[in-house]
Amino acid sequence: MPPFPTIPLLHAAYADGLDPRAVVAEAYRRLAAVDDPGIFLALVPEAEARDAAAALPPFDPAAMPLWGVPFAVKDNIDVAGLPTTAACPDFAHTPAETAPAVARLRAAGAILIGKTNLDQFATGLVGLRTPYPAPRNAIDPAYVPGGSSSGSAVAVAHGIVSFALGTDTAGSGRVPAALNNVVGLKPSLGAVSSRGMLPACRTLDTLSVFAGTVADADAAFRVMLGFDGADPWSRALPVPPAPAGLPPGLRLGLPDAASLRFGGDGLSEAAFAAAAADLEGLAGAAVPVDLAPMFAVAALLYDGPWVAERYAAIRSVMETHPGILHPTTRTVIAAAERYSAADAFAGLYRLEALRRSADAIWDRVDVLAVPTYPRPQTCAALAADPIGPNSELGTYTNFVNLLDWCALAVPGRPRADGFPAGITLLAPRGSDGLLAALGGTIASTPCRAARRSARARSGWGPAKAPPSRPRCGPCRPPRSDASSPPFRRRSASAPCGSPTARRRRVSWSSRPASTGPPRSRASAVGAPIWPIARPRSPHPRGLTSAPDGKPVPARDAATGRPRRC
Repeated sequence: MPPFPTIPLLHAAYADGLDPRAVVAEAYRRLAAVDDPGIFLALVPEAEARDAAAALPPFDPAAMPLWGVPFAVKDNIDVAGLPTTAACPDFAHTPAETAPAVARLRAAGAILIGKTNLDQFATGLVGLRTPYPAPRNAIDPAYVPGGSSSGSAVAVAHGIVSFALGTDTAGSGRVPAALNNVVGLKPSLGAVSSRGMLPACRTLDTLSVFAGTVADADAAFRVMLGFDGADPWSRALPVPPAPAGLPPGLRLGLPDAASLRFGGDGLSEAAFAAAAADLEGLAGAAVPVDLAPMFAVAALLYDGPWVAERYAAIRSVMETHPGILHPTTRTVIAAAERYSAADAFAGLYRLEALRRSADAIWDRVDVLAVPTYPRPQTCAALAADPIGPNSELGTYTNFVNLLDWCALAVPGRPRADGFPAGITLLAPRGSDGLLAALGGTIASTPCRAARRSARARSGWGPAKAPPSRPRCGPCRPPRSDASSPPFRRRSASAPCGSPTARRRRVSWSSRPASTGPPRSRASAVGAPIWPIARPRSPHPRGLTSAPDGKPVPARDAATGRPRRC
């Protein structure tokens, strides 16, 4: 099994004779090595997963595009024979039927490993609102893993599975992706059947996909895509596939200066500025967009009557057994009692007025790029205030489903301290393919090759040595001090100074064993995440392990600055 099991790498190995049962065994071994009891709430017995792998027909990726690909499912999505808890033990039940979206993935050859942890009843963006052990952030456990689809994002970030299903109402499929440096695909509402998914807000919910690359996320989405006549919220949307390249004349929108909110965090602000410059290098000068109407829409979700839809989803629990809920979950949903039916209609009228203003941007732009979150939040901050930091994480995500837009969260430029800072691409419903094309193009920019070469030094990446001359600007995290000059981006066709990386053939029986708990990092937008095999292995973002195991920025001995890639 490759260090990070992308679908093309797995299929290349299967074509060379790799047994899918070995991949299943490796997935369980990696889960044990990560030693994080908060990732999964239920596991398919390993023997059963191996039997599923053994039962696959002869390898045929054309007929079964997910043949032998391990995946996980968020535990508010039904899988027959496995309990659905929604992170509420007293709510647990074992469904008799599997959600149609999951059934489609299995029919395409994917192998289920288990069901993942979440913010209880999918209410939260932090991943800590669970009575079970919370998953640890795959980059730095001091930070929250993001929610509500926390376990799914962390499982992908550690390379345990190739992709995982989450859900997304207010950003649950995007915020955890950014905080763990993976891809989060939020489809157009109704494009994927939501039958068998426990709702949070039924009119706004959708299944989502976490993966290491845009291509893998899109592949899983395409398998699930389709109208479901038994789902009243399913829509027969035309969702064209991703174009081969960026359409000529693509119009890019970016938030105007007044719309940028980072909570005073200069590192996140600088990282987004650098990512925005990268995007403009691909699509041309961006159109500034006022996000005021979007922020007004976002306020309706929790500070308006839409919280009553969350109440409706678990009304029987709220009215008969509220004590079984996590205290923060109960507090958030109980706010619905302040609103009346008249308030709900007033909210609908307000939303339609705001929608007219927000949708007007599509007359000027084709894609809007925003930060995925303003700044990362620590577990300590959430212990002190369980609601405020959570609300801030949804600044750029809460409005999207209310406006019926699609979204793709991809890793952007890292912050100067090495922690990831994601960007999210937004477009009108049905434009999922366009977002995949732009997200995939970001992954092929020149700086990716330089980052690949740094991975080679860890022993897991391509075999070629890194070049001796300095990397180009886009390969380095942005500087945070205002006095430093901006980096000049090379054109997409210009060489970066790093040789083209060649994938070496993997010896499946002689892969060096890790001497410490694996850590996951993503080194480029859409690029695979390669676990570092040895604690002292360098990382392209300048992270090393301190004696306590926590990642810390490596600094240059001469200048004292954080070491660049």
